[in-house]
Formats: sequence, structure tokens, C-alpha cells
Amino acid sequence: MSQCKGDHDIAKHPCFSAEAHGKFGRIHLPVSPVCNIQCRFCKRGFNKDENRPGVSRALLAPEDAVGVLDRAVALCPELTVVGIAGPGDTLAGDYALETFRLVHARYPNLIKCLSTNGLLLKEKIDGLVKAGVRTITVTINAVEVKTLARICSHIMHNGQYITGEMAARWLILAQLAGIDKAVSLGVIVKVNTVLIPGINDQHIGEIAKTAAHAGAAFINIIPLIPEHEFRNHRPPDCRELKAARRIAGAYLPVINHCQQCRADACGIPGGTTDFAAMLYDRRAVESCQ
Repeated sequence: MSQCKGDHDIAKHPCFSAEAHGKFGRIHLPVSPVCNIQCRFCKRGFNKDENRPGVSRALLAPEDAVGVLDRAVALCPELTVVGIAGPGDTLAGDYALETFRLVHARYPNLIKCLSTNGLLLKEKIDGLVKAGVRTITVTINAVEVKTLARICSHIMHNGQYITGEMAARWLILAQLAGIDKAVSLGVIVKVNTVLIPGINDQHIGEIAKTAAHAGAAFINIIPLIPEHEFRNHRPPDCRELKAARRIAGAYLPVINHCQQCRADACGIPGGTTDFAAMLYDRRAVESCQ
């Protein structure tokens, strides 16, 4: 693992460190209901059965999230990370930021982490840092406009609905500018890339190279879970995934232990107990947008 500012946090972060995986716990607080982009493989929702990102049992208000965290700490003393990873995008609204402010006031020693598409990262990173966030994951599925336009159908920004290559160009520029600013503030950035055979599988090296240049510390190549418009698109096989990780590894340290967790996951990744079922006792009545 590369040495970077904040390694004292990374050593206890099971999503960033292979050594911490299986030893330390994390909770994802599902407080972010909507997303400001639409990836063609993404289908958000509420249920207790699917084991994938974008899915949660419930949607929490920021003030309720702190109470859930209190219970989680009691259930899982090994918990070192409180993260927000959906079910929508964490920065599409202000719920995640408000949650981190409340959490940081009560649990200043817990690592605060979020996942985002990066569209609003540059605009919101100052507030996140003030709220204690020191580790961030940005999902970058392409850094070439035509490729990203095949993956992302549209973005919403400042009330504008933007499609096609214009949307792709806007998103790429925003992601890289956001990473650059986050790193300048001492935040450790991991990039997630969804490997989509026939679309971005020949583009992985360029993604990793560009992310490294922007200041990212790690990259995580994860297999496509076929959903939404890509529900009939095949996921990569083990050979393809291994090859993509090898290519990315020429530019950045590669995370290999990601389990593509739900937006309400709680417990030790790789452990036998997911405490989420004990934390959420009602189904959400709200639906994702």
C-alpha cells in the first residue's frame, strides 16, 4: 500500500485497506434519496433482499441517522468508519453533509467517508472537510467523452437537464476538478470504476492514469451488476476483471477486496454478521427518484 497523508485513518478503514478488511467495521447511513446523474446500469430502490449498491431498507433523516449510529456502535464495537453511500448520490442534496455534521459532533474519532459521482464535489468539499470527512470515493467510469456518453444518459446541474456528450464532458471535468481540490485539502480519494465489457474495458488504463494525475490514491475496479438499461449486458468474467486490475495497477494501487455493499450495510466486511437487519425495523415508504 502506498504511503499518503492520512495513513493512520486508512489502517482502520476496511474499504480502503486490505489489512483492515475483516477486522474493522463500517456502517453506511442511507440518507441521500436522489441522484443528479443517471448511469445506464443503475437502479436505485428500497428492499431487504438485493446485495448491491443503490439499495437500502429505509431512508433516514439526518437526525435519525445519529440514533441508528448509536445502536450500531453498541452492536459492533469494531466499527471505525461511518460512511454515506446512497441510495442516491451523497452530494445531490444536503442530507449527507448535515448527517456528517451531527455525527462528527458526537463521534469525532470515527472515520467519516462518502461515495459520490463527483458532479458537485468541488463545490461541496470545503463543507465536507469541516464536517470531518477525510476519505472519499468517486466513481469514474470513463474519462473519454464518447465512452462516458454510452454509460451515463444524463446529468442534472443547476436546474439543467443535460444529455449525451455534453453531459459526459461536464461530468468528467467536474470529477477531476473535485478530486484535485479534495486532495489539496488533505482528503484521501479512492476511484471506483465499473468494468463494462465492450464499453469501457479497453479504457481502464486511461481512467487509472488520469485519476492518478488528479491525485487519487487508489482505484477499485468492480464488475458490472446488470440492471436498468444494462440488465441484459453481461458482467465481466474473472479473467477480464483480473486483466483490468493489472492494467490499472500500473498507475495506482488497486483495491481487490470490495464487496459492492448496500447503502445500509453495517458490520465487518467479510464477517458473518450484517447488523443492518437489526437497525432498520420498517420499510421505507418513500421511493428514489
